[in-house]
Amino acid sequence: MSNECISPDTSNNTSKPILFSVRGLKKKFASGFEALSGVDLDVYEGECLLIAGPNGSGKTLLMRILAGLIEPTEGEVFFKGKPLDECKKVIRRSVGLVFQDADAQILGETVEEDIRFGPENLKLPKEEIERRLEETLVCLELTEKREYTARSLSGGEKRRLAVAGILAMGCETIIMDEPFANLDWPGVIQVLKIISGLKKTKRTVIILTHELEKILSLGDRLVIIAAGKIMDEGEPLALLDRLQSSWGVRDPRKAYNGTAGCV
Repeated sequence: MSNECISPDTSNNTSKPILFSVRGLKKKFASGFEALSGVDLDVYEGECLLIAGPNGSGKTLLMRILAGLIEPTEGEVFFKGKPLDECKKVIRRSVGLVFQDADAQILGETVEEDIRFGPENLKLPKEEIERRLEETLVCLELTEKREYTARSLSGGEKRRLAVAGILAMGCETIIMDEPFANLDWPGVIQVLKIISGLKKTKRTVIILTHELEKILSLGDRLVIIAAGKIMDEGEPLALLDRLQSSWGVRDPRKAYNGTAGCV
C-alpha cells in the first residue's frame, strides 16, 4: 500500500487524545434481550484497536452505535468530547465502516464509479473529486483495476475498494468488521497491507475479529468483549497472558504450539 494516501491532520496524535468515549452503554431489543450491558470504553486517536469476541458478543453492534447507525437504549457516547447526537453529520464524514460482506458496500458499476460515489454525494467540487479518486486508486493499488466491474474483483480487492471509497470521503477513522472473513491467503495479505498502510498515516483503525493470529502484531491495544460486556483490555500480548476460557476467545499463540482450547 502506497504512502500517498490522503492523510488526515495528525498533529495531536502524539498525545493520544480520546476519539470516542463510551460510558454505561446498553442496547436492549424489543424481545427483552440485552445485547450490550453497561459498556465503558475509550478509543484513542491514531491507535490500531483490536476488538475480539465470539459471535454474538456485541462487538459489531457496539461499532454500529459508534458509527451512528444504531441508537443505544441507555448510556452516553462522546466523539471528541461532544455527545454523539450532536455530531452525527461529522461522524458520517469522518468514520467509515467496512462491512464483513464487502459486496454489500459496492454502489458503483466499476471500481472508479464506486470510489466516486461517496465524494459525489458529499457534493464536493469536481476537481476535488478527481484528486481524491486518483490518490485513492494509487493508495489502494487499484489504478490498473479502475475500469473493472466492481463485483468481478476478488475478496481482498473488494475490501481494498471499500477502504478506497472511505478514504475518498475523507474519513479519518476506519472500522473493519471481520476483515479476513472468506478470504484466501493472498486476500489476507492484501488486507494486512491495507491496515499497515493506514497505521502509517496515523489514522484510527478499529478491527473487529475472532482471527487474532492474523492481526495481533499490528494491534496497539486489545479489547475482549463477551455477552455484551467488556471483559478486559490492554496491551495485546499481556492481555492474552491473562485470558480466561469463559470469554470465548482463543489464544492464537497456543494454537501454533498444538494446544487446544481457549487458554
